[in-house]
Amino acid sequence: MTTTATPPPVPLPTYYTLGAGAVAGIIELACLYPLDVVKTRLQLQRQARSDAPRGIARMLVSIVRQEGLATLYRGIAPLLLLEAPKRALKFGANDAWGKAMRPVVRHQRLRAVVTGCLAGATESLMVVPFELVKVRLQDRAQRSLYRGPMDVVRHIVRQDGYVGLYRGLPATMIRHVMWNGGYFGSIPAIQARLPRATSKSERLRNSLVSGTLGGFIGTVLNTPLDVVKTRIQNASTYSGGTLVQLGRILRQEGAGALYKGFWPKVVRLAPGGGLMLLVVDAITSYVRVWLGPPYYT
Repeated sequence: MTTTATPPPVPLPTYYTLGAGAVAGIIELACLYPLDVVKTRLQLQRQARSDAPRGIARMLVSIVRQEGLATLYRGIAPLLLLEAPKRALKFGANDAWGKAMRPVVRHQRLRAVVTGCLAGATESLMVVPFELVKVRLQDRAQRSLYRGPMDVVRHIVRQDGYVGLYRGLPATMIRHVMWNGGYFGSIPAIQARLPRATSKSERLRNSLVSGTLGGFIGTVLNTPLDVVKTRIQNASTYSGGTLVQLGRILRQEGAGALYKGFWPKVVRLAPGGGLMLLVVDAITSYVRVWLGPPYYT
């Protein structure tokens, strides 16, 4: 007597992954955004200040004492508008590119890296104007120049035209290619080394662990381009492209400057990557059960 093996579940339509990514992004942003303010402040420092507070916690306390609690969420408005479609695009594009690359790239882990990079490039096209506004609002030196997000947009358009809203596009695209490639590319390899999940809670645990480690790897890879992107977008006038700015930082400040803001960035994006993957996994798992076969077996 022969037994027929149960076929694997059918992949969910991409729009379900889009929705799960949107929810995950909003949750991650609401929990961890103040660390992005600290990261941006550190990246904009040309020289180390002797009076600057050291450590993430001390810098957060210093900002609250000197500028008020609301400063920790200054610049979040454009990102709230962006976060749901951005994270939806991140996970949705990764899912769509993964399906498109399946017949082209046979090796699963290589395909994960390739699709992650393509998803990052896709995501960056949406991100640039919002990142530009966020950086200008987070910079303490420019705090008095703008009344809010739309005032930043008006200043940029008046000075550089609508094309000015895409300043830093090459650096932003490389930044997202590196992070998404490192994040999505490492997750299958990490999960293969974790204990095999035999229950829903263990599977969610593996998602949290692999997403956190993937977020750490992505952050290590993309921080130098994030510093370059921040400097380019914060400059009042155009001061050279990605390679010019990269060379200038290396000459004037040394290689260590390319990792300014790394710790608040990684403290946000490592657990943030785990949180996002856990939420996406939890939502898509629920959707599979709700849809039933052939999406759930």
